[in-house]
Amino acid sequence: MEFFHIRKDIPFMRHALKFNIISVVTFILAVAFIALRGLNLSVEFTGGTLLEISYPQPPNIDAIHTTLAEQQFPEVQVQRFGTASQLLIRLPNHDAGAEGSSTPDAHQLSQRVMDVLNAASPDNPPTLNRAEFVGSQVGKEFASDGAMALLVVVIGIVLYLAMRFEWRFAIAAIIANLHDVIIIVGFFAFFQWEFSLPVLAAVLAVLGYSVNESVVVFDRVRETFRRQRHLTPEQVINHAITSTISRTIITHGSTQVMVLSMLIFGGEALHYFAVALTIGICFGIYSSVLVASPIALWLGVSRAQFVQPKKEKEEAVV
Repeated sequence: MEFFHIRKDIPFMRHALKFNIISVVTFILAVAFIALRGLNLSVEFTGGTLLEISYPQPPNIDAIHTTLAEQQFPEVQVQRFGTASQLLIRLPNHDAGAEGSSTPDAHQLSQRVMDVLNAASPDNPPTLNRAEFVGSQVGKEFASDGAMALLVVVIGIVLYLAMRFEWRFAIAAIIANLHDVIIIVGFFAFFQWEFSLPVLAAVLAVLGYSVNESVVVFDRVRETFRRQRHLTPEQVINHAITSTISRTIITHGSTQVMVLSMLIFGGEALHYFAVALTIGICFGIYSSVLVASPIALWLGVSRAQFVQPKKEKEEAVV
């Protein structure tokens, strides 16, 4: 299925150096923001208390935040969860030591929060629906497990592409995909958005999503090398990208519509998950097409790596 068909190949590789300069600058900025500003890690990674509260009537979030801040909860985070009457309150546990000693303190903390909220709004009393307590040790395990998951995904992608195509394509694709990951994390560092487990899941999803686009383009490159022997490697890559543009627009467009629906209608619980996916999809298109392909070209991809020379038949000895 195609929306349109471009008859003349677009010379993308003519501007490959410009595209990669943009990528390098963006990558350096993202790394600088991560190093200088750091990530605003959620309770899952730092340890703390998570409270899900519901009200009979929609409350004023700013008033609740101010009230809790005045009652010795300066770093409290308050956001809507689900409906307008439901709130998610996050409290870091600064005094949580060992895993076993953190739970009683967290229970007392949640009770103190409920006492403050009940006193602040007697006409609209809150109800505690859920309380979760994450110790500092569990938070460290979440962070280390997340980093390990990212490493395993990267290794799996490299091995898959190296076996399916060629090592040059594997290196090009993984550089492009890690470029997407660093840029997503850089956005979260720059704007100090909360980096939570759902955001980490979105980053892992973007890795798999971006490599799919790279596989489509590289598959067309291999096919073009075998069918059109008169084209140079640069012309082959231009043809592969041009011939997959319609498919790229259909695939990424439909995916982005779904992600935007989560961003607009999914509420606070899915907000940053959808933001991470949106950034990943936009930069994934760019990197898979205009970063991975030039790198593969500069690494020396050629027809000889995909087309085996025909063996001359030996004359039968009479």
